[in-house]
Amino acid sequence: MIRDIDRKTAGDASLEGAFRNELALARGVRDQQQRQVGPKVYLLHAPEVECIGKGKPHKPYEFGCKVAVATTNARAPGGQFVTYIGALHGNPYDGHTLKDTVAGVTAITGLEPERTFVDKGYRGHDYDQPSRVFRSGQKRGLTPRIKRSLRRRSAIEPVIGHMKEDGRLGRNFLSSRRGDRLNAILCGVGQNVRLLLRWFELLLRLFLAWLYKAVFFRRLSPA
Repeated sequence: MIRDIDRKTAGDASLEGAFRNELALARGVRDQQQRQVGPKVYLLHAPEVECIGKGKPHKPYEFGCKVAVATTNARAPGGQFVTYIGALHGNPYDGHTLKDTVAGVTAITGLEPERTFVDKGYRGHDYDQPSRVFRSGQKRGLTPRIKRSLRRRSAIEPVIGHMKEDGRLGRNFLSSRRGDRLNAILCGVGQNVRLLLRWFELLLRLFLAWLYKAVFFRRLSPA
């Protein structure tokens, strides 16, 4: 098919320009090797999709785009709010994304995190203040308070799960890498809005209950 299109478009500049990107993509799929170094094409309609190694027996690989997520760590009755979320293209090492993630949290909230709690995948991170970073399984330099906070690190997992299932983070319907970035931001905003709506619903119920009691007791009061 590639040879046929080349033969039929040869000498016509407009046709060669129209098929240039599609032919380059098709040649990339044809010529790529199993263990080649560099990006590979996994989907023709979404060539930006990357293969992400998970290291889990039931799911060794995922295909998509890495996303960095940061949430509050303290226990809160309203849930964990997303303080930063961003798509990471190029399948980077997790530890090499921590500096940009903390910078994003600081830019959005206006406060630099006092302590950062990460999983074991962030060993050898690039954050310039390592004394503020605490990794799962770490034994040294932990006070009882930091130990309790470190155990709270896993609270981010259900937040990610809710965004994947309820917020469409698990399946992106927007095209290109720009669509990946937009989808990640919208998923984070949607998670925070759902938490706020839950609080507004509770406040509305309390207000209606107070209003009902006020009107009911007023009617029962003697004239």
